[in-house]
Amino acid sequence: MKKVVILSLALMLLTAGCSLTGSKEGGFSLFKNKDELSAEEAKIKAADFIDNNLVQPGSNVTIKDIIEEDGLYKMTVVTASGQEVVSYLSKDGKRFYPQVIDIEQVEAQAKEQEAANQESETVTAVNLPKQDKAKVELFVMSHCPYGTQIEKGIIPVIETLGNKIDFELKFCNYAMHGEKELKEQLNQYCIQKNEPTKLIAYLKCFLEAGDGDGCLTKTGINKSKLSACFSATDKEFKVMEGFNDKSTWLNGNYPKFNVYNDDNVKYSIGGSPALVVNGQQVSSGRSAKSLLDTICAGFSSQPDECQENLSSDNPSAGFGMATGGSASNASCN
Repeated sequence: MKKVVILSLALMLLTAGCSLTGSKEGGFSLFKNKDELSAEEAKIKAADFIDNNLVQPGSNVTIKDIIEEDGLYKMTVVTASGQEVVSYLSKDGKRFYPQVIDIEQVEAQAKEQEAANQESETVTAVNLPKQDKAKVELFVMSHCPYGTQIEKGIIPVIETLGNKIDFELKFCNYAMHGEKELKEQLNQYCIQKNEPTKLIAYLKCFLEAGDGDGCLTKTGINKSKLSACFSATDKEFKVMEGFNDKSTWLNGNYPKFNVYNDDNVKYSIGGSPALVVNGQQVSSGRSAKSLLDTICAGFSSQPDECQENLSSDNPSAGFGMATGGSASNASCN
C-alpha cells in the first residue's frame, strides 16, 4: 500500500531530502532522466511527486514562482487548502527538499533575541531601588552548574567594586546535589563568617574543579576555626540531622539547608542562582559585564568603577574556568 503523509510532515525529510529515483530496496522510482531539468519540467515532476507521495489522495498541489537558487530549483508549493510552502528540487530532479533552513537568518534571529533579553534585563535593573552602597545577595547551590556559572561571572565584579558594595553569598534552602553540597555550603558559610577576606580566593579555587579540601589548604583557611563553626552551624540548623531523616526533605526529594531560610522566604527564592540587589530579586546576564551593569543600576550615584570594561563572555556552566556558556536563565530548581 502506498504510504500517504501530510505535506507539513515532510519537514522530517529536511536534512536528507526525498529521493525521487530510489532503488528496488525503497524510495520513489518516478524519474529516470539524469539530465538537468528545465524549470517547466521541474514544476511538473515536483507536483507529480508531491501529489503521489506527500499529500492525501485527491489533494493536488500547484507549483508557482519557480526560480534557480544556489544550484537548486526554488518553488512555491500551493496546497489544496491554499497554504504556500517554499520548497526545493535538485536540478537533476532526483532530490526534493520540502524546506531549507536559512542558517544566517536563524543565527540573526537568535542574536536579536539575545539583545532583546539583555535590553529587558537592563530595564529591570534600571528600576532597582537606589542606595549609596549597593547591597548584593547571591543565592546559589554550591554544586549547581548554573550557580557556579554566575559565581564565576560575579567574582570580577566584586573585585572591581570592592568596598563600594556590601556583598554576601547565600544559599538556597534546599540542596539538589546530595551530602557533598550540604557540607560544602556549611564550609563556605563559615569561611565567609570567620575569614571573609579569604572567601573570594577560596571560591576562585573551588570553582576550578570543586576540590574543597584542596582549596582550604591552598587559600590558608583556619581549619580549626572552620571545624568549630561547621559543627555549631550544623547543630543550630540541623543540617546533617535533616539529611539523615528523609521525612524532613522538601517534597521528599531534597534535604533542607535552612541557614538562610528566612531570606529565601523573604525574597521568594525559587532556585539557584538568584540575584538580589538592594532587597529586590533581579534578572541579569551571567557575564561579568552584564552583572556589573545590573549591580551598578542599584547605586544612587554610580562610582567610577562602574565604567570598567569587564568581559562580556559568558562563563561556562559547572566547574572549570572556560567561557562560551549560555546567556540563558537556566537554573537548578
